[in-house]
Amino acid sequence: MLKISKYAAIDIGSNAVRLLISNIIEQDDKSVVFKKNSLVRVPIRLGADVFVNGEISEYNQERMMDTMKAFSLLIKSHNVIRYKACATSAMREANNSQLLSDKILKTCGINIDIIDGEEEAAIIAATDLHTFIDLNKTYLYVDVGGGSTEFSIIHNGKKIKSRSFKIGTVRLLNNIVTKEIWNELEQWIKENTKKYYKIDLIGSGGNINKIFKISGKEMGKPLTYFYLTSYYKMLQSFTYEERITKLNLNQDRADVIIPATRIYLSAMKWSGAKDMYVPKIGLSDGIIKSMYYETISSVIV
Repeated sequence: MLKISKYAAIDIGSNAVRLLISNIIEQDDKSVVFKKNSLVRVPIRLGADVFVNGEISEYNQERMMDTMKAFSLLIKSHNVIRYKACATSAMREANNSQLLSDKILKTCGINIDIIDGEEEAAIIAATDLHTFIDLNKTYLYVDVGGGSTEFSIIHNGKKIKSRSFKIGTVRLLNNIVTKEIWNELEQWIKENTKKYYKIDLIGSGGNINKIFKISGKEMGKPLTYFYLTSYYKMLQSFTYEERITKLNLNQDRADVIIPATRIYLSAMKWSGAKDMYVPKIGLSDGIIKSMYYETISSVIV
C-alpha cells in the first residue's frame, strides 16, 4: 500500500529564508522515500542588520512578515500535514528576534524555533549524509552559512566532534570577523584532524552547491583543492557587477560566494584535504527527516 504525505521545513538563515516542501512516500516493506516537491528561497539577509546593528530593521521585519504570510499560504495550499520553522545565527543574536517571532506567530500562524549551533549541526547530520560517506574514510564536514559555519569530524561513519564558529559569509562581507576567531578556527581544525592519515571535506551550503553545479562534475565526484583555488582567483578577478552579468550569478549570490569559498579553502588547507564532496544537502533536508523520525518537535497543521 502506498501512502504519500507532505511535510514542510522553513530555514530562516542569515543570508536567505527558505521553504522546502517534501513528499514523504511510504510503501509496505520498503524504505521511506523523501522527495523534494517545492523549494522557495527569499534573500532577506537578516545578518546584514543583526551583525552590524544588533537587531532586525523595520524594513526587514516587514519583509519577514510578508514572506511568512506567503509561506503559510503555500503550506496550506500544498496540504502540508506537518511543519517546522528553524531560525539560526542572525535570529539567535538579534535583540528583537523574540518580538518578531511573536508577531509572526500572531499574524501568520507560523511558530519559529530559534536553535543554537549544536542543534543546527545535529539536524543537518540527520540528512542522507550517510549515503555519501565511505565508512573507511575520515571527513571534515563544513556547512557554511551567513552568520556561522558548522564543522564536524566524521570518522568511520560516526561523528567524533563538532563545533560552530561565528564565521559566515555575511559577517565576512561586513568585516566583523576578527583575526582571533580565524586563529581559533585554524587551531581547532588542525588539532582535530592531525591524528588522521588522510581526510576529505564534505561541503554544504548554497554557495558550494552553486560552485559544484558550475563545475559540471557528476554527483559523487569531488571538487579538488586546485579547482577551488583557481575558481576563487577567477571570482576575485571580476567586479561584483561582472559576476552578475558575465558569470550569471544572482545578485544575492555574487557577493557572498567569495567569502564562502575562502572558508572552504581555509578548511581544506588546515586539514590537509585535497578533495571536497558536495552532496547538496542542508538544514531544510535535515528538518524534514528529523520531523519524520520525531527527533525534533514539529507543528501538526
